[in-house]
Amino acid sequence: MSKLTLTTAATAVLIAGAALAQSVPMVGGAPMFPQRNIVENAVNSADHTTLVAAVQAAGLVETLMGEGPFTVFAPVNDAFAALPQDQVARVLEPRNRDRLTEILTCHVIAGEAFSSDLAGMIRGAGGSYSFETVGGCTFTATMRGSRIMIEDEQGRMATVTQADVDQSNGVIHVIDAVLLPDAM
Repeated sequence: MSKLTLTTAATAVLIAGAALAQSVPMVGGAPMFPQRNIVENAVNSADHTTLVAAVQAAGLVETLMGEGPFTVFAPVNDAFAALPQDQVARVLEPRNRDRLTEILTCHVIAGEAFSSDLAGMIRGAGGSYSFETVGGCTFTATMRGSRIMIEDEQGRMATVTQADVDQSNGVIHVIDAVLLPDAM
């Protein structure tokens, strides 16, 4: 009967690998490495293929790969699927690129805001905190229990389902709805 023995170096590698696996969040079945930027991580998430395609169609890849920092509220594929399909098809047309860019940049805040920052701003503002996005939208953040909720300009609510996905150029908060400007 053979006995498996590990050297000290091999044991250290296994322990380090396990620690890394615990500290790197998974989004859409893919690890989100904090040393990569928003786009480098998002392209690997199976839950964000529609968002990535929209970012490419809008010509925002270079921007979101830039220095930042950015806070991105990243809708999952199901969030896009819940929109009226004629509306989605219309904004994806090349002639509507400006509108698509507006919608996508309404999911971005200049600066880095982790969930603890957002929760603090919500508490500090008496339970409801309004903020302006890069796209010029004004959204309102509230708390429902320990969950952060974002209300768009149409009164639609998105829940942050996974917060604080750290990136080299900001932070991603996964949300369950597409945030929209007041007129669509």
